[in-house]
Amino acid sequence: MRRFLTLVFLLLFTIPFGVSISGCSKKSATVFCNGGDTGPAVGQVSNITLQPKIFGVSLNFAQIGQVSAPSAVDCKGTTVTVSSFTYATFLPNGQPDMTIADVQPTTGRLCAGTWNRNTGGGIADFTTCNPTNKTGTVYVVANGGGVSSNPLPVFIHPVVTNVTLGALSTDCVNDPATNCSPAAFDTQASTCAQTTNGNGCCAVPVPTTATAAAETGCVSQSITSQLAARVVAGNGTNISCQVGHLSYAPQTATVVTIDENGVATAQQPGSTVITANISNAGSSAGFFSTCPPTSIALTAPVGTTPSTSVTVNPNNVQPINVVAIDKNNTILTGLTLNFESTTPTTIPAASAASVTPIFPGAAAITAVCQPPTCNPSPFNQIGLFGNGKAITSNPVLVTAPGTNSTNLYIASTSSFYLVPVDFTQPQLGSPVRLPYYPNSMVISNDGSTVYMGSSFELMTFSAATNSLGAQDTTVPGSVLAISPDGTTLVITDPVRQFVYLYNASGGIQTQYGGVGTHAVFSPDSTTVYITLGDVTTQATPTTPAVVTPNNQLLVHSTFTGWYQTQTTLPNTTTPLNTTDVAIGVPSVGAFFGGSNTTARSYCPVTTTVGVPPTTSSTTTNLFYPDAGVQSPQTDRIATTNDGIHVLGATINPTPTLVDLALSHPATKYVLAGPGLPPGECPEADSSGNTIPQLFPASTVFSGPIPGITATAITGVFPTSDSKIAFVTYLGSGAVVPTYTPQPTGPGTLGSIPLSTALGTPIAPVIGVVSADNQTFFAGTSGDNAVHLITKQTDGTYKDTTTPIAPKLPDVNGNIVTPNLLVQKPRKATS
Repeated sequence: MRRFLTLVFLLLFTIPFGVSISGCSKKSATVFCNGGDTGPAVGQVSNITLQPKIFGVSLNFAQIGQVSAPSAVDCKGTTVTVSSFTYATFLPNGQPDMTIADVQPTTGRLCAGTWNRNTGGGIADFTTCNPTNKTGTVYVVANGGGVSSNPLPVFIHPVVTNVTLGALSTDCVNDPATNCSPAAFDTQASTCAQTTNGNGCCAVPVPTTATAAAETGCVSQSITSQLAARVVAGNGTNISCQVGHLSYAPQTATVVTIDENGVATAQQPGSTVITANISNAGSSAGFFSTCPPTSIALTAPVGTTPSTSVTVNPNNVQPINVVAIDKNNTILTGLTLNFESTTPTTIPAASAASVTPIFPGAAAITAVCQPPTCNPSPFNQIGLFGNGKAITSNPVLVTAPGTNSTNLYIASTSSFYLVPVDFTQPQLGSPVRLPYYPNSMVISNDGSTVYMGSSFELMTFSAATNSLGAQDTTVPGSVLAISPDGTTLVITDPVRQFVYLYNASGGIQTQYGGVGTHAVFSPDSTTVYITLGDVTTQATPTTPAVVTPNNQLLVHSTFTGWYQTQTTLPNTTTPLNTTDVAIGVPSVGAFFGGSNTTARSYCPVTTTVGVPPTTSSTTTNLFYPDAGVQSPQTDRIATTNDGIHVLGATINPTPTLVDLALSHPATKYVLAGPGLPPGECPEADSSGNTIPQLFPASTVFSGPIPGITATAITGVFPTSDSKIAFVTYLGSGAVVPTYTPQPTGPGTLGSIPLSTALGTPIAPVIGVVSADNQTFFAGTSGDNAVHLITKQTDGTYKDTTTPIAPKLPDVNGNIVTPNLLVQKPRKATS
């Protein structure tokens, strides 16, 4: 019985315990790399890599460096952890050598010389790199987990003081460059035969069919070229073959891409500084230029035929075809172009090379390759090889047929009131009381906001609510212009004698000394041209007041900032007063009224001294230079949307209208606008100087304006379809002068009698053209009304509609002349 009980005890306790022990075992079976029972196991170190494998590390004498952290993987390529690595150096023949380069065995810190060891005196080992001034190449190996890494080359050389991009070397003995270096053969099929002259170069350069990028000027898009550099030590010795691989990086990555072998591929137009990375430090080695467009041709598909003139119904999308070529006739792709419209309120241009009219009207659409988003350049290289300059296309003329209604806003410089008029309603809007007399008035392109200057503050009027909005007392003065994108106002304060660029949302962006008289923005809102008036300094008890004539031009560009220059007669230093400004179409510059009508180009005059792109060459620019136009006097001017005419009027010696016609090269383009083939800035000639840019222009008409006696011309207003222009003035005559320009040859002067329905008009003092070109609104003295000069079925304009009587009172209750007008289009029904 005792034996039986003992057996039961063993069965109940001993067996389960044994079973539980075996059941808890978690030991994994070893998986071998070959799938068998022996050999290297998965999870064990199989390979250790030190980077960069080919390029290695380049160090100046006595320079301290660091081996990059090794990466270890097993036979399956999975990253594994190694508890520690040890490092050692050896020569190409496999022999150890710590006199050229030394490595700290446990950390991988490199010394271009020999580390201190067992120095004593409390100096820790491996803290001082003692130079041996030995040039050569050694290799570093990292060991860990029983595996050795790839050998990492370490190039030791004298201290580098200069790296310069240049021509590929063809003589590795007397003029070595990096294409002579043994390192350049590491990725080549051929091998390097060492020379015996001690410069470490190969006997012949690395075989290549590429040309050196920097010596050929600009490189066309997608073309590859080999970068070659000459590396010089402090004593002037060329050490290009001793420094190993150079790593190149462009400052502007959109211009060029550079691979690990220094092969550069041109991308988008522009130029950029190239940095060569060597000895753990970057050096500005040179620059690279991708050729800019020499032409940008726009056409609109009309059926199967491309055209530069197209009719598009409102709300319909019209695609625009773009073909841009460079000096080598390479068709450029992927350009970041700004598409611009001369009348964005009715026919805005889209960034996707299309146009969708919102309202009836007409516009010229152009495309601009505008730095810095297109064809950028370092500031000191602007103009070299054509980079850093804007290039403008020919215009495409878009007409949107139909009619629309108008919201008109009427004010006077002698009244506290503004009267809104909505022509879809049967009665005038309620007058809005203003805090101060307005002295100027502009409206944003989207029609949402009217800005009015005054002697005390900037006043804002909401066109959506017909109510006064924000007021800013920090910017008293006159509002001269608003940017097409509606973000920036030009305000001038004649008391403080400042010109402000003011954020439409509030606050001064920047300011410049002077008193502005007129201003105009380029369609892309990046540049504004401002004419300056006479500046009077305050008299003192000992000195009289000094009046400085208005022969100064002020320009602000987002690319170059403020720029002020004296306006002179073309090709002279004779001062010339300016009275008005109008932007060119395309916007390759601006025209200025004055005792002579002149123009300024957006192409800087580039002067290069020395042979680019060597470091000894310098490039300077004269911005917004004289464009070579000298035509009759104009007091007020305007340009037509078709880019063919600059129209001006003057009272000296008698009221006269001037038509300055712009001719265009017969090749490449039609209606290209002022300038060289459309907007193309000239390149430097063989002497490094820019060929002067001209706006080919001639006076095709200059004649007396009949039927008026004028003391001042207040405006010239072409319709957006370029078919007729209206002139306003101070004086008498009771007519609205008109001019009908022609594509070629002189146009025709005419006049439209003003209606006497509300009294006796004396003169149209201000005007604005409706967006659909159906009506010219003219504010008139005498009857103090706004006349509607409307287009008839035969195409002529007449004053047959009953004028508007805004009845603007002054402080004494007298009705005054409406001499401030702005308008915005709206649908014909409310």
